[in-house]
Amino acid sequence: MKQHYQFTGIIEREGDGYVSLCPELDIASQGDTIEEAKNNLAEAIELFFETADASEVRKRLRTEVFITRLEIAVG
Repeated sequence: MKQHYQFTGIIEREGDGYVSLCPELDIASQGDTIEEAKNNLAEAIELFFETADASEVRKRLRTEVFITRLEIAVG
């Protein structure tokens, strides 16, 4: 039986497309739409787990990732 995990996906516009990043594993992908970038990132993560050995997963996996917004006064 497969185990299910949740990872963070950060997606931002870059030019005419979108770049997606999983900070827990430092894996990135891209797509022409937000949905495509998200799906491509999920596929890249799945491929990583299919090919990486346990030591590579332990080396790359960050278990604490915090995403927050900051308000900064400028000027």
